[in-house]
This record gives sequence, structure tokens and C-alpha cells, in this order.
Amino acid sequence: MGTHEIEADQPVTQTTSSPNSLTALERMRHWWRRLAKSVLPALGGDDSGREESRLTGELQELFQASREQRGGELSARARAERIAAIYRGAGLAQRAILLNLVAREFAPEREALEGAMAAMRAAADDAELSRAEARLRLALDAPRAKFLAQFNLLPDGVKFLVDLRADLLALLKQEPALEVMQVELDGLLESWFDPGFLELRRITWNSPALILEKLIDYEAVHPIESWKDLRNRLDTDRRCYGFFHPRLPDEPLIFVEIALSRGLPESVQLLLDQSAPVLEPQAADTAVFYSISNAQKGLRGISLGNLLLKRVIEDLRRDLPRIGVYRTLSPLPGFRAWVEGSRAERRELLPAAEAAKLADALGHPDPATVLTDTLARAEWPHDARLSEALRLPMEKLAARYLMREKSGGHLLDPVAHFHLNNGARVSRLLWLGDTSPHGLQQSYGLMASYRYELDRVDENHERFQQEGHIAASRRVLRLLG
Repeated sequence: MGTHEIEADQPVTQTTSSPNSLTALERMRHWWRRLAKSVLPALGGDDSGREESRLTGELQELFQASREQRGGELSARARAERIAAIYRGAGLAQRAILLNLVAREFAPEREALEGAMAAMRAAADDAELSRAEARLRLALDAPRAKFLAQFNLLPDGVKFLVDLRADLLALLKQEPALEVMQVELDGLLESWFDPGFLELRRITWNSPALILEKLIDYEAVHPIESWKDLRNRLDTDRRCYGFFHPRLPDEPLIFVEIALSRGLPESVQLLLDQSAPVLEPQAADTAVFYSISNAQKGLRGISLGNLLLKRVIEDLRRDLPRIGVYRTLSPLPGFRAWVEGSRAERRELLPAAEAAKLADALGHPDPATVLTDTLARAEWPHDARLSEALRLPMEKLAARYLMREKSGGHLLDPVAHFHLNNGARVSRLLWLGDTSPHGLQQSYGLMASYRYELDRVDENHERFQQEGHIAASRRVLRLLG
């Protein structure tokens, strides 16, 4: 069986086991030694034998008491507080050692598990199978889940476990044995973050400063430059909503920013213009969702965004009944990487006739390189002749990227997959919709708009899930040829 050698001052790496496999007791002793040598210096202690022995003894006692569930709630809370303090004081490499130790110390009883599995295989009728299944469920009720659940006793225990899951996600590639920890933690968090427990809350300029600061910190799509910028995004013609959990009252889990407008702005720069006049909300006919940000890395993969959008649309319909159009202004985060990857792999980007037409329009000698040569010119977004010539070929490429390029059964573009799986349709592509350095870097400035038609989202969602069908406007379908 493999072991994972981790040094305190080195990145987490995986090594193969020696030919002489360690016994279970030796493996446990090995992990305790690694833990003491690595975690203690990271917490500011010395590495003397006495201090190593003290830390090892303390953690062994804490773990043993946790397994035996000694004492009542006060004792469990005190243990959880101490273990959390040791964990928080360690670096990622040291945390990997701690998590590996937890995974082994709190594993199911092997004999009980194997016996239950044997009973499942040997069941002669439904009654025996039912009893064997119940036995297996009890055997699989690993002490790991109970160990993790004890942190819910702490005032910030839910946040601790969310952050711990972020560590697990970062470590899994190097530490695949920790996957079982992630699965068990996912089960806890999915029950704790059930939609019935989440509160949809509108965030305004009058919200607590702590929450406003976190909007600035967590905004992942269009960075908030200043308090003035934030105030503009929370003005009367804007809306911002977030999901909150009762145990994390000042921590948005995910939030969405919305602009109320007449029609769809042609670019995100127009939408974020701090000097633009404020529109009276009652005069708006369109709600533009322009940023959705997951605020907690540890909740990645636990779906909250689709529910958030639907709840927000319900709220807007109630408060602003004149709004009849709900659409997004969305990035194409992988478009440029896909174009450059296709070029590097010598895949055809443009049909020969279109490449020749572009070369003729720009007076370029080589149709085979005209597209990439023109895109390599720093001035093309600001040169009307170049940008207009590039517009149609690039929109066609963007439509192909959004709707036809896949990886592992999923659309290559994660934003497109998210909205289409929610039942939206691809409505428009916006040429030079984001001319910020980041927008040009990720998608040559192109953006997409997805429209949510409330009477069709369920049908669109089902067809996308079952058939891979992508709902799109005629304007976008024409770009596919």
C-alpha cells in the first residue's frame, strides 16, 4: 500500500510504497510521526522530542476521545475547538498529513465491512438481502462522518468545514486517498446547504459593511475597483442578491449582480459606466444578469447558482412586473484559449472561402494566416477597419465554440453549460462586449447573452439534459451555417 511523503517546506507530492508493505499499526505510527515533525514547527513550536511527543500525545488523545464520543456536548465542542485550532495553524502540506491521518484513524471497521459485503453477496431472498443491506449501511456509517459533524458544534464550524473542503479539492490530485473524505464531507454539506435552509437576501448600499467588503473581495467576474464602483452597482437601477446560510449570516455563499435597463447594453463597459445616468426602475423592461460569483471555494460543485437565478427572477417579477425580459451578459472564459489551441494543433478555424474573403478585405497575402496575424496586432480592437473585418468570422467561431465544442460530454465553455443546463437559450453574441484587458485576454472581447424565458426553461433544461439539444435564437443559429 502506498504512502505519501510530505515535507513541511515542500509541495504535496505522492510517492510509491516500498516493496515491504507496512502493517496497519506501522502505517498509523508513520503518519503520527510525520504529523508531529511537520505540524509542530509550522505552529511555532520546536522540533524537540519532548514537544513532538506532547503534540502527538495531545492529538492521539483528542482523536481517541472523538472516536469514543466521550463526555457530552461541552467536551465535544472543546475537542473540536482544539483540533480546528491545530488544523488552521498548519500549512497545506501539514493539513494533508492531518487529513490522511483522520481518513485512516476514523475509517470503518474492515471486518464489519467485509462481513456485510459477504452477506449481501450470499443473500438467498429479498428478506436476507434487506437485512444485509441494513448491515452494510451500518458498517459504512464511518466514524469519519461523525468526526466531521462535531465541528458543527462550533459557532464558525460550518465555515471551518467549507474551508476544509476547499483544502480537500486542492489536494485530491496529489492525494487521491482523500477522496473518501470529500465524499463524506459532501454528504454533510449537501444536507446542511439544502435549499430549504438558504435565505435569499437583497444586498443594498445599506447592508452591513462586513457584507459589502466581502462583495468586493469575492467578485470574480468584473472586479469592483472602489467603493464608488460598488455604490454604482448597488444604485436604484441595480439589484444584488445573495444566498446566506443561518450559520453564516455575514458570509454570502453566492451572489448575482443585475442591471435594470431598456434593452440589452452592447457592452459591459456601458453597463458599468459610473457616469451613466441612473434609470428609473419602473421604466426598465429588461433585467440583465451580468455577474454571478461563488463566494466560497469550498462549495464548488455544490449547485446553488441555478436555484439563485430562479429565486431572483421570482423576486423581480413580484417587485417589478413591467420587466418582461431576463437575460445575461456573460463571458466566454475559454474562447481565446480554444482558438489558440486550435491554431497550435493546426485545426482549421475558417473555411477556405471565408479566409480568402478576410485576406482580400484586409489586403493580407496569406489566407491561411490572416486571422491569427490580425488578432496578433495589438491595435485591432481600436481600429475600426480591422475590427469590422474580424467581426463576422469571430462571431461564427464563437458560435461554434459555444454550441459544438465539448469535453467529456460537457460543453467546453463552463458558463454556456451552466446557463443552458438551467434552461436558458443562447440569444446573442456581442462583438467587443468586453474591451477590458481581461475581456480581450480571455475571449477577444466577445460576450454572450443567454435569455431566460420562464415558460420554456423547464422544457429547454430537459432537452439539454436528455438530448444535448441547445436552445438558440435564429440569429445565433445562422452563425453556425
